[in-house]
Amino acid sequence: MQITDVRVRKVSKEGKMKAVVSITMDNEFVVHDIKVIEGEKGLFIAMPSRKAGDGEYRDIAHPINSETRDKIQKIILESYEIAAEEFEEKEM
Repeated sequence: MQITDVRVRKVSKEGKMKAVVSITMDNEFVVHDIKVIEGEKGLFIAMPSRKAGDGEYRDIAHPINSETRDKIQKIILESYEIAAEEFEEKEM
């Protein structure tokens, strides 16, 4: 599996959520609404989720193992950093 496209939509409001991302895998499958979150230990991603009947949020799409999650997170955060720099340059 290769991530062939990453689209970052920066969130301009204050708060912990910094961006919403869509990734395309192998030019064939897209996952929307991956969130880039600012946590106590730095940036991380949160996979798309839905609120269940019991009030808990459950991922509706997610990697099966930590190696794949790390790979996806690394690519997304690299793309986010580039987009954040471009966003700052436009504001100047």
